[in-house]
Amino acid sequence: MTKPKTAHRILSVLTILVLVSIGASAQSDSASKPPVAPVAATDKKGSNKPAEGTRAAHSDGSYVIGANDVLAINVWKEPDISRSVPVRSDGKISLPLVGELQAGGQTPRQLEEEITKRLQSYISEPEVTVIVTDSKSQKINIMGMVSRPGAYLLTSATTVLDSIAMAGGFKDFAKQKSIYVLRQNADGKQERLSFNYKEVIKGKNPEQNIRLQAGDTVVVP
Repeated sequence: MTKPKTAHRILSVLTILVLVSIGASAQSDSASKPPVAPVAATDKKGSNKPAEGTRAAHSDGSYVIGANDVLAINVWKEPDISRSVPVRSDGKISLPLVGELQAGGQTPRQLEEEITKRLQSYISEPEVTVIVTDSKSQKINIMGMVSRPGAYLLTSATTVLDSIAMAGGFKDFAKQKSIYVLRQNADGKQERLSFNYKEVIKGKNPEQNIRLQAGDTVVVP
């Protein structure tokens, strides 16, 4: 028979081996788990606030709002005011508490500041974000014998040549000397502006390569 002291020693060694095994297993599990993401900063009321970088990314500083654009206006923690609104033909929008204000001709950031000022009488430290979700005012149309006819977003300095490149160039048999731009003037009358591609690329009559305006239609027969 095994002596009591010997049995006690064997039991102690087995206990130590089990504890070492459990510790090694726990350390391995801990190492395999992904690190916990840091908790977002909270405001003084304990609610997560949107990061400034996120707000800036959604507020284009150069885009100018125009009639028929659709704006998503979000007022932080104010769902009754936040909404999607179309810009009317007169360039104005309406919001609860804010009332009617001019959106056309302003950038999203400028409109944010104007809404913020008007809400300060009703809300403590309002956080306002304006996003253009549908840019209907700053578009041009390219039609006819081009590879990709359709509507395109107008940049600040798009010329007729630029628009042809945007549309993928000419299709076969396009009448490159007979291109024209249709433009709606302020008085409601439509103007037709001729563009001879062959001349312009040779440096002749470069004034034909006009800068396009919102609402212009480039026609390639």
